[in-house]
Amino acid sequence: MLFGVFAVHSPDLCPLNNKDSKKIFLQIQNKIKTTQKKFNITKVLGFYMSVLEHEWIIILDAKNAHDVEQMCITVGISTTSTVKIVPLNDLEKVMAKLKST
Repeated sequence: MLFGVFAVHSPDLCPLNNKDSKKIFLQIQNKIKTTQKKFNITKVLGFYMSVLEHEWIIILDAKNAHDVEQMCITVGISTTSTVKIVPLNDLEKVMAKLKST
C-alpha cells in the first residue's frame, strides 16, 4: 500500500537554520534504510523537499500507516516536524475501478 508522508517544520527548526535539526536530518535517510524492514516498509519510492515551504514529502510502499508512524518517530522525522500520513492510490487503479462500476 502506498503512503505519502508530509512533514512540515517551522523556519526556526529548518535544517538550514538549526544545527540540531541539521544533525537529525543528515541521519534520516540512513535511518530509514536501516529500519525499513523492521517497520514493514517495502520500498521508499521518493523523498522530496520543498525548501521554501519547509516541507518534506516521502512516498513509501508499506504494510500500514501505524508502521509508517512508528518509523517517523524512530528515525526522528517527528522530532522537528508535524507529520501527516496519507494513503495514496495509483491513478490507473482508480480509473479502472471507476470504469468497472
